[in-house]
Amino acid sequence: MSNERSKASSGPLFREPDCDEARAWFRSKPKEMTDKTMSVKEAVSRFVNDGDYLSPGGFGGDRIATAVFHEIVRQKKQDLAFAGHTATHDFQILCAGNQTGRGQLLKQVDIAYIVGLEARGLSPHARRVVESGEIELCEWTNYTLSLRLQAAAMGVPFLPVRGFAGTDTFTRSAAGRVTCPYTQQDISVVPALWPDVAVIHVHDADCYGNCRIRGTSVADYYLARASKRLIVSCEKLISNEEIRRDPTSTIIPFYCVDAVCHVPFGSYPGNMPYEYYSDEEHLREWLSVERERAAHLSFLQRLIFDTQGFDEYFELNGGKNRIEELRRQELQPEEENDEIPHDE
Repeated sequence: MSNERSKASSGPLFREPDCDEARAWFRSKPKEMTDKTMSVKEAVSRFVNDGDYLSPGGFGGDRIATAVFHEIVRQKKQDLAFAGHTATHDFQILCAGNQTGRGQLLKQVDIAYIVGLEARGLSPHARRVVESGEIELCEWTNYTLSLRLQAAAMGVPFLPVRGFAGTDTFTRSAAGRVTCPYTQQDISVVPALWPDVAVIHVHDADCYGNCRIRGTSVADYYLARASKRLIVSCEKLISNEEIRRDPTSTIIPFYCVDAVCHVPFGSYPGNMPYEYYSDEEHLREWLSVERERAAHLSFLQRLIFDTQGFDEYFELNGGKNRIEELRRQELQPEEENDEIPHDE
């Protein structure tokens, strides 16, 4: 496999796809239904270690685990690897940890989608970090990085993929080419990825870690099952009785989860489907202050390093009054549709 891969691609492989090592880890992981609720500060302190491989859940600007990423920066974690699957504001937050005098939070990044905040434009600081050469990069597509998590969740060292070879992205990835034992044709394969720790923001969770997600979940089903440790933040902390009343809505089961953090409005300033819309004004503020280093550092000091946690950050940006405005924006299409007359 390694010889074949070396002929096909030149990107670094940050974590070996060792099934036996992963199996040993998951075999020893506690699986009891115990109360896992804790503060974000405690969760990050206990489960995010320097040098870990970190993978975020959500999709683009949806379901960003903002509070957890702020805390990772606040605690000055160092030398993390990162899965930039569909990363937008979450990657922008973590790049704030790559500043002179604060060390190097990000060291290695598997790229699929980073730096851009979709229609909002590019993050000037994230772009500086990437272009500086201070972090090591390996390129993937959104699909192939998702496929790596799926392989890990399945417990296999790799999965085949078509439509990837022949591209510059393939060349800069750590993918390989093998001969199919059935057709004798060459096919691309991508290695499994078992993150050390994942962070996923969900709509509902009980104290044990059974979680519900509304709207698109993208790769979070596989991410939760591939990650060695999982921190969940949730909009609502609900009872286990409520979970049991509708068990088929449980996307992430308790035995995957290590920490449950109750963080209402925890995706802010990102979008939370069916709950509140993204705060476009505040996201533009982030992009604006990043253009000038002194303004960016002052902004970070005021909103992250001088605050005790997400609640304080949230209040400084309008709190519940602002969320009510964003909630009206998120629910507006439904309200308009309700007013449209239907033919009998």
